[in-house]
Amino acid sequence: MSILPAPRIEVHESPADLATSVAGAFVRLLTVHQASGVVPQICLTGGTIADKIHREIARLAPGSEVDWTRVDFFWGDERFVAPDSDQRNARLVRTDFLDRVGVDPARVHEMPSTADAADVEAGATSYADRVRLAGTGRFQLVMLGVGPDGHVASLFPGSAQLDVDDAIAVAVTDSPKPPPERVTLTYPALNRADEVWFVVSGADKAEAVGRALATPPADLHEIPAVGVRGQSGTTWFLDHESASQL
Repeated sequence: MSILPAPRIEVHESPADLATSVAGAFVRLLTVHQASGVVPQICLTGGTIADKIHREIARLAPGSEVDWTRVDFFWGDERFVAPDSDQRNARLVRTDFLDRVGVDPARVHEMPSTADAADVEAGATSYADRVRLAGTGRFQLVMLGVGPDGHVASLFPGSAQLDVDDAIAVAVTDSPKPPPERVTLTYPALNRADEVWFVVSGADKAEAVGRALATPPADLHEIPAVGVRGQSGTTWFLDHESASQL
C-alpha cells in the first residue's frame, strides 16, 4: 500500500487573495500537463469561493498558454434539478468561466438534470457511464469545497454514500442541504486523482478544517473531507478565517 504525501496548507490573507492564488495555480497546472502532451481531466466544484476562482481563471485565461479546447471538465457533484435552475453548479460555471474561455462543449461533462434522467438514481448511473466513456480513469485535478459540517461533493457526515466502494457516482435523496436530490462522485472516483485541492473560505468552515487536518484527523464518517487525498499531492487553500482553528 503506497503512502500518500502529507497535505500541504496554504493560508491567504483574504478570499480575494485565495481566489487569485488558486486561479494562478490552476492555469499553471494545465499549462504543464498540456506541454507534456496530456489532455487534462479536471473535476470542478461549486460554492461561493469556487465561483470567485472561476471568474479569476477566466480573467487570467487570455494571457495564458492554455489551449482551452484541450481540457475535459467533470463535476464532483450536482443538484438534480431542472437544467435552467439557478441551483445548478454547472450553470454558473459555464457563465463565469467555461463559456468565456472557449472550452470545447464536447469536453464539458455535466451531471444529468431532471431533463436528462427519469430519476436521480438513473442520473447517477448515467453519469458513471459518461465518466467511463469520456474519462481516462484518472483526474489530473479534483477541486473540492468543504462545508461547515465537513462534507465534500455531496458526501455528508453519517451518510450511506460514504461507504460505497463499487461505484463511480451515486444518488443522494436526503441531502441535509436543499435541494435533497443530488448526484455525487464517490470516494473511489474522487481519489483517482493526481492532485486534490480543497478550497475553503470563511470562519464557519474553521472547525471542519481544524478537525480534518488534526493529528490524528477526524473519522471520515464525521468529517468526510478526510476521505479524499491526491495520489501525487493534496493542498488545502485557505483564507485566514477558515484556518483560524489550525
